Amino acid sequence: MDIFALIPQFGGLIWTLAAFVLALSVIVAIHEYGHYIVGRWSGIHADVFSLGFGPVLWSRVDQRGTKWQVAALPFGGYVKFAGDANAASGKDEDAMAAAQNDPERLRATMHGAPLWARAATVAAGPIFNFALSIIVFAAVVLTSGVSRDPLTVGELRPLPVADRGLEVGDEVIGINGVPVPSMEDAVAYADFIDAVPVVPVLDYTVRRDGSERDVPGAYLLPPLVTGVSPQSAALGAGLVVGDVITAIDGAPIFAFDELKAAVEGGEGASLALRVWRDGDELDVTLTPKRVDEPQPDGGFATQWRIGIAGGLAFEPATQTPGVGEAIMSGVRQTGRIIEGSLSGLGHMITGAISTCNLSGPIGIAQVSGTMASQGAQSFVWFIAVLSTAVGLLNLFPVPALDGGHLVFYAYEAVTGKPPSDKALRVLMTFGLATVLTLMLFALGNDLFCP
Repeated sequence: MDIFALIPQFGGLIWTLAAFVLALSVIVAIHEYGHYIVGRWSGIHADVFSLGFGPVLWSRVDQRGTKWQVAALPFGGYVKFAGDANAASGKDEDAMAAAQNDPERLRATMHGAPLWARAATVAAGPIFNFALSIIVFAAVVLTSGVSRDPLTVGELRPLPVADRGLEVGDEVIGINGVPVPSMEDAVAYADFIDAVPVVPVLDYTVRRDGSERDVPGAYLLPPLVTGVSPQSAALGAGLVVGDVITAIDGAPIFAFDELKAAVEGGEGASLALRVWRDGDELDVTLTPKRVDEPQPDGGFATQWRIGIAGGLAFEPATQTPGVGEAIMSGVRQTGRIIEGSLSGLGHMITGAISTCNLSGPIGIAQVSGTMASQGAQSFVWFIAVLSTAVGLLNLFPVPALDGGHLVFYAYEAVTGKPPSDKALRVLMTFGLATVLTLMLFALGNDLFCP
């Protein structure tokens, strides 16, 4: 394996690790703070709040007697509550025995607190992860805005097309004689976009300064790069946002769909691209990769992709949505990530898609660096996506994870008593082995998957 292939454009291995540690530290801090603060509200005392594992680099004890610390291995964290023997919340038999004759002290332990308090404290970690994601997604929507309706030219993108009559502020009300539907009608708008004639120059009907006029403009969906995916052929070949692909294997193109058809129809063959970048032209050769993509029906389809996102020939003007609308957008985005993750896991288990879709620490670190290289907004967005994934993972019903503890509490609620200490020890050992095996499997994917 070429180790340098793991170093994205963010600036080298050290910066990739820095981006990874920063992303993970934010997510872990939010997760563990959820456990801590809800536990405190529920009357459970926290002995230790730790960011990282291993040797302690810094610590202090607050007025409540909780030790806050930063440890040397920044790949996780934990809250150790009173009565816990370890970071996995195993029972400390000696501590619990010492608290048996003191009801107030017993109530302040994790294992002596009421069932509702324990369940709320455990569930709070994943819930705080989801809350972080929703807040970040909502903030991005509030910051970047949503496309103004009717479709309006906000900024003219540099394109290798000389004949352009569009101006900033133009309201696009028709293209080649067909009215542009409201963007609020997502189905009609998508159908309209799909039906736009594939010709190099279109006739746009615009409203400008209160009057309508027809002006020429570039094809609505040119082969323009508006985003580059991590671990993609495009990233490896050096494509950047703003590039326009003007030819494939010597054949001129002007539409993104022409590029897509060439990539999908090439069955993985290398493609020679002519790229227009800020007025200059350069040649790039890349080889598409097979990608398992989620479908609207919940399934997956395997396609050849080079890893770029397209966009309109101009940057649409935006408007700031209401706070409620932004929050609902954040909720929907978080829900889509959860749904897609569960669907992907199910398809991997059944063998419908490759298990190489499961990334380990190296893959996540690489994506962290790549997203950081694309700007603060992309990096923060990635943190939100990863936070949702961490919250979901912790809810899996595996002993040693939060979901496993919640299963134990559900058993206690139904039967009136918790599982025996012996059963808990066996199940926790099994859970830790399962988590370790999964981590090693994901690391193997990072090292050996194509």
